Amino acid sequence: MPATQKEMQDARLPLGYRDFCADLLIPLNKCRSETYYLPFKCQDERHVYEKCQYDDYIRRMKAAEEKKRGTGDE
Repeated sequence: MPATQKEMQDARLPLGYRDFCADLLIPLNKCRSETYYLPFKCQDERHVYEKCQYDDYIRRMKAAEEKKRGTGDE
């Protein structure tokens, strides 16, 4: 479920991170702050967030490729 503008503002997310995966970044940042950024404490949350970022990148690249092919045919 996408995060609302209010949730992102309350979580103090920078504008650059308010994207498709922002709803996963909020609990990751909360976990990081609670565990003093220990790298091994929030592995599950980080993995889910990075997978979302990767899937979003792949989705955008496929859309760009389809758009590129569509304009080349005309």
